[in-house]
Amino acid sequence: MSTPDRLPIKMLHDRVLVKLSREEGERRSAGGILIPATAQVSKRLSWAEVLAVGNHVRAVELGDKVLFSPDDRHEVEISGEDYLLLRERDIHAVAAQRVESNTGLYL
Repeated sequence: MSTPDRLPIKMLHDRVLVKLSREEGERRSAGGILIPATAQVSKRLSWAEVLAVGNHVRAVELGDKVLFSPDDRHEVEISGEDYLLLRERDIHAVAAQRVESNTGLYL
């Protein structure tokens, strides 16, 4: 069903549309310590899920999890939902089933 106020979106060039994997709030350390949302962590990178990619994006696919710096993002609201817009070059790592394991790390 199509309505006049809803238009399809196509990502351009090297842009990647993502949604944060979890809420930016309280989190727990590996040892179980609760870290409040107000705690300042300098330059903490974030994970997000890829929802759309531009036609020049080469290393990222829909559904991948990507690691990026919060400083390199642009926020956008689409139909009342908050998303982030990144450039492919600002993505530090990709986590996906198709990626060969070369770090020994897993999500």
